[in-house]
Amino acid sequence: VQLQASGGGLVQTGGSLRLSCAVPSSLDYYAIGWFRQAPGKEREGISCISSSGGTKYYADPVKGRVTISRDGANGSVYLQMNDLKPEDTAVYSCAAGLFCNARMVVAEYENWGQGTLVTVSS
Repeated sequence: VQLQASGGGLVQTGGSLRLSCAVPSSLDYYAIGWFRQAPGKEREGISCISSSGGTKYYADPVKGRVTISRDGANGSVYLQMNDLKPEDTAVYSCAAGLFCNARMVVAEYENWGQGTLVTVSS
């Protein structure tokens, strides 16, 4: 089972995007993490949410500009991104893990699908 990320696109500096991650019911009890990988850089975790939605984490580069949410009714996890900067340009992916915490180790997440490209122009 792969998690599908969508909602990326081209936006100007200061703009906003909302990314969506379609989560199948079989993964309802998993935490969901959002990761990004910029050209020439390693994949980094930027935000995660627990299965209940009660625990959320934001990495320092996006804190204050990003909000993660989870809709259990339709099985989606959203990442609202505001005040986007050129350094936010990357492929954004979502994946499932057992816990949501500040570690966000890539190897501890599974069910990776194709990501969605976010490009922020200056």
